[in-house]
Amino acid sequence: ESQSQEMSTNLKYLSLGILVFQTTSLVLTMRYSRTLKEEGPRYLSSTAVVIAELLKILTCILLVYKDSKCNLRTLNRVLRDEILNKPMETLKLAIPSGIYTLQNNLLYIALSNLDAATYQVTYQLKILTTALFSVFMLSKKLGVYQWLSLVILMTGVAFVQWPSDSQATSAKEHSAGSQFVGLMAVLIACFSSGFAGVYFEKILKETKQSVWIRNIQLGFFGSIFGLMGVYIYDGEQLSKHGFFQGYNKLTWIVVVLQALGGLVIAAVIKYADNILKGFATSLSIILSTLISYFWLQDFVPTSVFFFGAILVIAATFLYGYDPKPAGNPIKA
Repeated sequence: ESQSQEMSTNLKYLSLGILVFQTTSLVLTMRYSRTLKEEGPRYLSSTAVVIAELLKILTCILLVYKDSKCNLRTLNRVLRDEILNKPMETLKLAIPSGIYTLQNNLLYIALSNLDAATYQVTYQLKILTTALFSVFMLSKKLGVYQWLSLVILMTGVAFVQWPSDSQATSAKEHSAGSQFVGLMAVLIACFSSGFAGVYFEKILKETKQSVWIRNIQLGFFGSIFGLMGVYIYDGEQLSKHGFFQGYNKLTWIVVVLQALGGLVIAAVIKYADNILKGFATSLSIILSTLISYFWLQDFVPTSVFFFGAILVIAATFLYGYDPKPAGNPIKA
């Protein structure tokens, strides 16, 4: 028994570590890849979103293949039964998938206009939107601690976004307009993330399908919506320089990290709890801030930023905090 407990604890911390690594490295490589000065055309973020979706589908199909004892016939049957023969179930995922695709594109816009640290902290507002949507859509009840943490969260983000003197000097390099565009992109992404997350949770609770199958369905629609996005926004660029224009090693790293993101989060939800997820988020914010400051050098933290970031980190923990008496029976 203690061995299996130890194993699950190890899995918890492993998935936690991977989440911290994935979140931090994705934000920083994405930011770096969008601001890097390069010869020739820059890669189209809309195509990167599509490639990430396709990678996600591939990975999930491999995972389902592993689950079906590496038997191709079983894999074929599972995919057919679960996806093709349940068209209504599959179509339900068109909604969150469309929103996720929008959101992935928004995050590129946000990171083209905001430094990694500010982006990371502001994006935590998705805790608030997720909470509100789950209150309305899943009729969840939030405790006092949770409401309190949401207020602290909003205050913290407000501080982080607070214009400071040092920004006035860097504003000559970045216009206030781009800061605003970045902020709007993050805010819309927070709302879409909250809604899609809760909607996805609702679907997962109503049906007994594996997370991997669900992710294949999400990825399928995601690729379709993503491709539509590529042609609508970047059609002209595409016809000039092709789909993979401006791709380099860094672009591929960003794409792989983005594809991993959804899967890592699925694993973390499986093995870890909210408090640990909050912990991962906080570590990731701190790391992003440090790397943004020392390595990318596009960010100088002010005391106001620090204060806001500490509030956001505290709120993240408080939100996951569950005051229960110690003598509660252990759930099987």
